[in-house]
Formats: sequence, structure tokens, C-alpha cells
Amino acid sequence: MTQISQSAQTPSYTRFELTHAHIEHLKSLAGGGVNTSQAALEQHGHDESAWPSVLPDAVVYPKNTDEVSAILKYCNQEGIPVIPFGAGTSLEGHILAFYGGISLDLTEMNKIIEIRPDDLMVIVEAGVHRVALNEKLVSHGLFFSVDPGADATLGGMAATGAAGTTTVRYGSMRDNVLALTAVLANGEVIHVGRGTRKLSAGYDLTRLLVGSEGTLAVITELTLKLYGTPEKMAAAIARFPNLQAGVEAATAIVRSGIAIARCEFLDPNCIKNINSYSNLSLPESPTLFFEFHGSPKGVEEDAKSTQEIVAEFGGTEFEWTTDEGARRKLWEARHHVHWASIAAHPGKRGVSTDSVVPLSLLGEAVGMADQFLTEKGYPYTVLGHVADGNFHTFIITDPEKPEQLEEIREIAHELALRIIAMGGTCTGEHGIGAGKIDALVEETGQSAIDVMLGIKNFFDPNHILNPGKILHDTAPKCG
Repeated sequence: MTQISQSAQTPSYTRFELTHAHIEHLKSLAGGGVNTSQAALEQHGHDESAWPSVLPDAVVYPKNTDEVSAILKYCNQEGIPVIPFGAGTSLEGHILAFYGGISLDLTEMNKIIEIRPDDLMVIVEAGVHRVALNEKLVSHGLFFSVDPGADATLGGMAATGAAGTTTVRYGSMRDNVLALTAVLANGEVIHVGRGTRKLSAGYDLTRLLVGSEGTLAVITELTLKLYGTPEKMAAAIARFPNLQAGVEAATAIVRSGIAIARCEFLDPNCIKNINSYSNLSLPESPTLFFEFHGSPKGVEEDAKSTQEIVAEFGGTEFEWTTDEGARRKLWEARHHVHWASIAAHPGKRGVSTDSVVPLSLLGEAVGMADQFLTEKGYPYTVLGHVADGNFHTFIITDPEKPEQLEEIREIAHELALRIIAMGGTCTGEHGIGAGKIDALVEETGQSAIDVMLGIKNFFDPNHILNPGKILHDTAPKCG
């Protein structure tokens, strides 16, 4: 064991020393092999967060659940830290190897095992990508609803409890994972949940593992809920005089009972960035994007009802269309807002946070966040899936000035504490990772943290699974 300091931004960690013998044995267990090249380590040593890179010692590529089981059994015996890896799109440092060890890359486990149209259900391996699944489902008239924007792997989406633009109508991963197969730290394989729409048998281990961020088990297969492709889809857009008016309009639309499929809010800076990045010419005003699903008549009625509510809150220039090309272009631009914000600040990184408050407090919370960030002086944007109370802030930092990142982390933490004080949560979809551990303590209280740590100790007594995430006091017990 050697004691090292990862960077000026992270504490010191005791990294595991992965030997040549360890690597050779892992090669014998993994059908996809083991890669220790610098390129592979760097690819698996950073995510889309602003956290500095922290590289694993090796990348291991299993091809099936049995191989994952054998790898975890061996790593548990040897005390080797294991960080599950999907597409690397996480935003809270989830895949950083603070304690060294291996990155367990599940992308070669990419089989769609069974599509069951009559049951509105599909069984997939963890490495299947969201877009690839939906492309396969088109011929069946079905789609998988959870859309975080990035083309993430479904195992990663389950592990982080992903949500996104469609949550207001279809729910998050916690609502759409019916069952799963997972491997415990000691290599034991468990199957939890059932392929049924209702289940009241015992403790809900499925939802315990969904959102556990790879700290309790490694998810290898998923049974997912599907939906019939809507007969018609329409997109709409409206502008507002200020942030709070747009957010309050979104809240009123939800309360009215209109079955919107998506409702996204973007501040003027977001619009400016996506105009440049996606070659659009939208007015740089606080803006709501909508999407409606249903019959042609139902979609039209929903759009007209939405327009009436929007007008009550000062919304103008309401436009809606059922043209598929225009709809896709609008939402493609929305999904690219992260990259658009980075492109607008060459050489910089972004600290992306997400918060959720009760709907009645959403306007107040967004207004507070906007004023708070204005006072801090860093470039930022505000956007979010406001129809479900979830909004994001994106703060720009210069990686050449590490003191900025430290200050922005403090800003993000203070913002999280303010949201928690309002009765909200510090994260609705990004997860805790390494970035919001202290906020979780503030939100839940130490007694709840102690229960979580007890669960961690039961599932992973040697703390080899994604150590340093979600909870303090989870360093690997490899001494």
C-alpha cells in the first residue's frame, strides 16, 4: 500500500497496489481481457464532471454475469477496489478510482436478451446503450422512456438512478426497472424483482440497488418497462419575461392535469449557447420547451390548453408543431446544451448540479439560485426538467485555476444546503457520487446515514465496490 495525494482538489487516499500477478489472474477470468494502456486508463479515469482525472490501474472487460461473478469473488479475496463503468457520462465523479484498483467495463455485455411486446417488457444486459435499444424497439411499436440526454448504458442509468426530460410523464429508472440481476461483492449472483407491473413480496431490493451507484453490487441484467409509441408527437416553445414566470407557468401546467411528456426550461444563456452550437436562431429569452404525446386530436388540445396557461404568466411567441424533423431538431438542441455550454467557453469545464424542490416552491428556488449565482460572479446557466420540480445549474470553471474549482464546489454545496432547507433534495438524478456526500448527511441526518452504512457493510463488508462514493467511511478494508 502507498499513500499518495491525487490532486490539490481531492484528499489523500491509500491506493491498492495492483501487481502483475493480479493482472494475469484477472486476464484468466475476463473473456474481454484486461487493458492497462495509458489510453484505456485515461478513458476510464474521468467522467463528464469537473473532477480532476483519477485513473484506475487496469480496465477489465467481462462478457457475461458468470465472469463478473468470478472477477468480484477474486477481487474481494484480494481486497482489489472495483469501479463499475458504463459510458462515463456521470456528473459527480462516480467512476473515479480514488483507491486504485480496476475499472470494470461492462460495455461488452451488450445483448438485448428478449423483447416481450405483449408484456411491454424487455430484458437486456447492462452494457446495452439507450439509443441502440430504442432503435431495436421501433419495429415493435415500442420505446424505452427514460431519456437523460446522453447515450448512456442502461446498467449505468440504473446504477445512478437516472431520469431526464421524460420523467414528468413516464418516471425515472426507479419507476421503469422491473427486475434485475446483480453480483454481490463476494461474487454471489442475485435476482431481484419480477417481470410484473405490481409486486408486494418482501423488501424492495430492486429499488435499493437502482441508484446505489455501484457501491452495493454490480448490475449485469435488467428487465425494463416499455411503452407503446405514441400515435402523434408535437413540440412547442414559449418565451417569458423572466426565469420565475417561466417556471411558474410550467408548475401551473402540471397542476392543470395536461399530460405533457416533456417540459424543459432554459435561461437566456442556454439559448445563446445552443443557438451557436446547433445553428439555431431562437430569441435569447427565458424559454420553455414542451412535448406532447397522444392522438392527433389529443395533442392539439393539449397544445392549445398549454398556450392558454402560458399566456397567463406572460408567455409569448407560443409555437407548436407536429413536424417530426422540427421536433427532433428542437430536442436534439436541448440534449446538447451541456456541450454547447462547454463550447461557448473553450478550454473550460463545467460543474453541473441538480436540485429538486416541491412544485409549489420551484419558482422561488430557481429565483434564489439565479440571484445567488449572479452574486458569485462565475459564468453559469440555469435549466431543468421543471415540470417535475428538478432544475440544474451549470457553473463554468477554468481547469488551469484549481482554486476556482474549490470555490465553485463550495458554492454548489451552499446552494444544495439552501435547497435542502426549503424541503428539497440535493439531487434528483445525478446522484451523490463523490461530490455530494456532505450534502447527503445534511439532507438525511446521521441516523439515516448510519442505516445506509449498515447496508453497505452487509452487501460489501470489505468496501471494494466503488469506494469513496455516497458515504464517508467506505475506504477499502484491504489491510
